[in-house]
Amino acid sequence: MSTLLRIDSGDERALGRSLRTWRALRRIKQAHAAQLLGVSQATISRWENGLGGQSPPAPDEAERLRALMAARLDSDADRVLARLVCRSAMPVHLICDLTHRLLAASPAREAQFKVPTSRLMGNSLWRYASEDIVAAEGRLAEHGWFGSRPPAIEFHTRARDSDDLAILACDMRWVRFQLSDGSFARLVETVAAEPAHAASPPSQSASAVIDSHSR
Repeated sequence: MSTLLRIDSGDERALGRSLRTWRALRRIKQAHAAQLLGVSQATISRWENGLGGQSPPAPDEAERLRALMAARLDSDADRVLARLVCRSAMPVHLICDLTHRLLAASPAREAQFKVPTSRLMGNSLWRYASEDIVAAEGRLAEHGWFGSRPPAIEFHTRARDSDDLAILACDMRWVRFQLSDGSFARLVETVAAEPAHAASPPSQSASAVIDSHSR
C-alpha cells in the first residue's frame, strides 16, 4: 500500500523552487538529488528553474519531493521554535508545511487529541483535514504562500470529528516559517472559536510571539 500523501497545494511547481533552496543549504548536488528522487538530473534542473511549461512534477514525483524535504527540526534554533509552541497558552500546533507531519503542539491543542500525543507526533495530520482546510490548501499558491514574503492565511473551518482528534469549528490562521535546513514549517493557530469570527489582536497571537523571537 502506498504511503504517499496526496496533498494539493495548488502549485506543484513551487516544489522545484523549494528544492533548489533545500539543496543549497544541505550542499546536495543536482545529480544526488536526482538519484534520491528517481528522476534525471535534467528533470531536477527543469523543476528548479521553473521550466517545462505544462510539465510540473507528477503526483507521485511531488509526494517524493515532499518526503525528501520534510521539516525535521534538526537545529537548536528549530527546537527552540518547537518549545515555544509547546509552551503556548493558545490552541496552536506546528507541522511540516509540505507533509503536514506534526512537529509540536501546545497543551490547549493537545486537549483536542483523543489519543496520546506520541501517537500523532511525526505523523501527517492531513487525513484528518476538514473540507475547508483542504480547500484552503488548494488556494495557497493564489495567496503567494510560496513567495519570499508569504502572508498569514486566515479562514473559517467547520468542525470535523474523528477517532483520533477533533477539529472544532473556528477561525484558523496559518503562518509559514523557514527552518535552518531550508525546509518549511507551518504554525496552525485557532484564532476564534465559533460563533466569533474576529481575529485576536496580533500582540496576543502565538505567531506574533514566535516571529518576534525568530528575529
